[in-house]
Amino acid sequence: MGYEVIAATNGETAIEMTATEQPALVLLDIMFPQSPDGFEICRRIREFSDVPIIMLTAKAKESDKLRGFDVGADDYLTKPFSAKELVARIRAVLRRTRQPEQMTTTPLTCGELDINFARRTVKRSGTEVSLTRTEYSLLRQLALNPNRVMLHGDLLSAVWGQEYRDDIDYLRAYVHYLRMKLEEDPANPRYIITSPGVGYMLACPDAE
Repeated sequence: MGYEVIAATNGETAIEMTATEQPALVLLDIMFPQSPDGFEICRRIREFSDVPIIMLTAKAKESDKLRGFDVGADDYLTKPFSAKELVARIRAVLRRTRQPEQMTTTPLTCGELDINFARRTVKRSGTEVSLTRTEYSLLRQLALNPNRVMLHGDLLSAVWGQEYRDDIDYLRAYVHYLRMKLEEDPANPRYIITSPGVGYMLACPDAE
């Protein structure tokens, strides 16, 4: 398919090669023959890089997928899968991470949240909140449409790509992560509001 591929046979080598070779994308199997496993490798890569990561695994449990997203994976492909499906996912992730953002320079104040689109920063009560690339992209999409319910499919298409518009699990997982970082009481959210069966809204009393 025209991609140049380099391979690592163990976790430590994978981490080192990601740092030195700076690949455009990492395909990361969860099951390595020795420690660390894929989850730990992904977590350690995220300490120094925002390279797109697709996790590959035979584990199909939702809890495993959520764990993969939690440590910073951009996508999750369950075995068995075809070469065609893998290439499609690679293209979709690369396209999503490379596409230029719509230029928006006017900051948004939403209660205790301050979102600076130009600097890609988010603060809560004056303290900067560290968000992953996908978390920020989702929050940004909601913040561009304050006090408006965004449909599940529209959010998935805008943040992950058209191919993902039916993958509600992705959206639920990242809404959960955002609430954990932005809400005082994630179980009773003040900002990221669910419209059951429809979508999500960023509630901003200060926005029109």
